[in-house]
Amino acid sequence: MNIESWDDIRTALAVARTGTVSAAAEALGVHHATVIRRVDALERQLGVRLFQRHTRGYALTEAGQVLLRSAGEADERFAQMASRIAGAGDRIEGDLVVTSLPELADLVMPRLLALLRRHPGLRLRYVTDARLYRLSTGEAHIAIRAGARPTEPDYVVRRLAVLPSRLYAAPAYLEAHGPVEDLARHRFAMPLPGAAGERAPYMRWLEERVPANNMVFLSNDFDAVEAVVRGGEALGVLKKERAEGLAEIMALPEWDSELWLVTHVDLHRTPKVQAALEALRGGGQGGGRDGAGERE
Repeated sequence: MNIESWDDIRTALAVARTGTVSAAAEALGVHHATVIRRVDALERQLGVRLFQRHTRGYALTEAGQVLLRSAGEADERFAQMASRIAGAGDRIEGDLVVTSLPELADLVMPRLLALLRRHPGLRLRYVTDARLYRLSTGEAHIAIRAGARPTEPDYVVRRLAVLPSRLYAAPAYLEAHGPVEDLARHRFAMPLPGAAGERAPYMRWLEERVPANNMVFLSNDFDAVEAVVRGGEALGVLKKERAEGLAEIMALPEWDSELWLVTHVDLHRTPKVQAALEALRGGGQGGGRDGAGERE
């Protein structure tokens, strides 16, 4: 036997608790005829009388007493479940997925560690991948992206930082190849293009001025690029924090990449995501101003 609607049970429960159709109708915010119809329908489905009708109201039968106990317990469990679901969005705990670029760990991880210290109930997944994770399908809560400002209509975008780029050489390279006066005469170690073939500004700049044959090493592993530069085999663009012992050759403002914090509009204002955004922006200090046109 299938009960077609929880509304029928909930209506009968209201009658059992209040004792009259009119009081149940007022409690449920429906017409008294609706109460009578649903109680009658439930009794037909169950094949028993739940109430004895009399002039003063509805009195429970033995079957009705079973209904009052069982349905009352179920109603309370539903209420507790609804409360937990509603409260879950207010708590800063559970799974949090942040996607980023491999080379940003030095910037991002100290901030995420601070987030975990403040909110020990979080379970953090930090995923570095060149592909763009789809926030609209729940693949990630927050994405850190570089380059042009994302323009998807359902995304909330905030500027995180500007990532400077500098060209370095090892002393052994300069000793073997001489000073870098004409870039087109030198060898380069370069990263592979990122998501959807996107190139960092310095990559586009160099590709316009350096022959393809001079790009002697390409990799999606930034540690590997650094190893080639440190080995004296090529010039390469590295972060300043990883360039100790190397000679800075060149840096231009147009080489810098903007970093963006991207969230989906449906999750942006949840406490968990807001806490993570605040942490990633350095607690709201020094994170760069918000991008123009941010959707809130």
